[in-house]
Amino acid sequence: MRYLILAALLASNSALAGSLTLASTDIANGKSMSKTQEFQGFGCSGGNQSPQLSWSGAPKGTAAFAIMVHDPDAPTGSGWWHWQLVNIPKEVTSLAAGAAAPTGSQAMNNDYGAKGFGGACPPQKHGVHRYQFTVYALSQKLELPENASGALTGYMVKAHALDSSTIEALYQRD
Repeated sequence: MRYLILAALLASNSALAGSLTLASTDIANGKSMSKTQEFQGFGCSGGNQSPQLSWSGAPKGTAAFAIMVHDPDAPTGSGWWHWQLVNIPKEVTSLAAGAAAPTGSQAMNNDYGAKGFGGACPPQKHGVHRYQFTVYALSQKLELPENASGALTGYMVKAHALDSSTIEALYQRD
């Protein structure tokens, strides 16, 4: 029994050694995003541009990456998916601001009904919303229907995630 516990501890420590880390030159944890990341439509007039993102420390066995952006504060009962990009090739470790989906990846519909990034657009006077930008290291490329729901995409990403890292940026409209 002691050996099983020791083996489990060693395995968990080695998994932490190569911890996935997400960084950005455009957004930061706990800081407000700029108008550049605001949606254009639904009463919002921003640049609707995805922020620059880069990541490092992918665990062994990473076959692909996924980026998901979710607003858990949207008044929908289930939050709002702003971006779901899956099957990013394992060689890709950054996206420039406003970048198109890398070759080989699959952009899923966001909750605005379009593929790709859809910026922040919380209801006016609804307070500060949190935007969780998360990169996932995936154990395999995902097989998803082209019009998979946000829930199905999220389920498949989390079912095959080896590690993840999140930047939680903020946005508010007065």
